[in-house]
Amino acid sequence: MKLDYDSQYIRGIYLNRDRISSYDHFPLDLPVIRHLQEVAFHPSVTYVIGENGMGKSTLLEGIAIAYGFNPEGGTLNFNFSNYDSHSNLDEYLRLKRGVYKPKDHFFFRAETFYNLATNIEELDRESSFGSKIIDSFGGKSLHQQSHGESFFSAFVERFQGDGLYILDEPEAALSPLRQISMLARINELVQQGSQFIISTHSPIIMAYPDAKILQISDEGMSEVTLEESNHYLLMKQFFEDKDRLLHHLFQ
Repeated sequence: MKLDYDSQYIRGIYLNRDRISSYDHFPLDLPVIRHLQEVAFHPSVTYVIGENGMGKSTLLEGIAIAYGFNPEGGTLNFNFSNYDSHSNLDEYLRLKRGVYKPKDHFFFRAETFYNLATNIEELDRESSFGSKIIDSFGGKSLHQQSHGESFFSAFVERFQGDGLYILDEPEAALSPLRQISMLARINELVQQGSQFIISTHSPIIMAYPDAKILQISDEGMSEVTLEESNHYLLMKQFFEDKDRLLHHLFQ
């Protein structure tokens, strides 16, 4: 795949350390933030991976808010809040933006997608002009679909191409088959000039060819291949020697 760096909407990020007086409070005390150097993103797909508590979602949230997204997700036009729990990382992050602006944009957060679905219904009830927001998600209430179906409706119906898509753990409600289907959808959108920044635990989701995988640990952030990632190695070990692993686990 030929890399088109001119198509990047976010070229990278760095930490404005001049604004930081102490790293003793959240989120600056996270190893990934404390050790953060300038990070370059892939023009098509960048993954941020790591164990729970390492700061994946906090980092993606900071990037999204710094770009102008609502902390709970949606497009740049959404401005709702059910629970103000986001960090102030965006105050210290600086984005290196590309030359062009995306025609489409979406910040997907698995943990707040229910709130987004509720806000869409509220806005559609209040407005009597033009098409309804839910029409861009396939026309069926997201609350009347299973969690996985509503997620996939966003990926298939709402994402339109030439877009910037920041996805926080999109696999949360997707079956393995749906995750594979999502890879196909990511490829379609990449071919249409889109850029993805994705946090995930799923080796399936992170299998997109030629993508950049940034693994977070207590030492900070490092670039790895899929086969070098902790998630892949653990799943490989589990399925290749399941009985032995379970034997030791249950002792």
